[in-house]
Amino acid sequence: MTVPRTSPGIDQHPDILALRAHSEETTATPAAQAVEAIALLCGVYLAASPWIVGFSGATTLSINNLITGVAFACLVGGFGPAYERTHSSSWAALGLGAWTIMAPWIVSGHAFITAANVSNVVVGIVCCLTALALAGFGVVRGTRGMAGARR
Repeated sequence: MTVPRTSPGIDQHPDILALRAHSEETTATPAAQAVEAIALLCGVYLAASPWIVGFSGATTLSINNLITGVAFACLVGGFGPAYERTHSSSWAALGLGAWTIMAPWIVSGHAFITAANVSNVVVGIVCCLTALALAGFGVVRGTRGMAGARR
């Protein structure tokens, strides 16, 4: 025997609705969309960088950059359509950006050509900055937004 539901489900709870509205508002700003686009381009560039910069002969770093770039692009690609469920992934994206900076020296135990080092360090720094910016959109505005919603 089923019992009729007398109250709305959890998906209709006022706090959940406020969180969803805040997430939609956060990702709808031009700044958030620009940061997400830059982050996505960083991931695509990182995946293609061995062939763009010309160090595809260094197979370990090439494979590392391909996998890391695809993973980064997939992580940041989910922010726009589902920010409320994916904003915590920006911390994983930050880790991938930090790994990108260190990878030329760690992957095979020796430094690669200067172009590979510079490319990885620059794109790694940009990846870290965009990941921090994406995390900041949820943290800074979320703190103020939720505090105002409870009053």
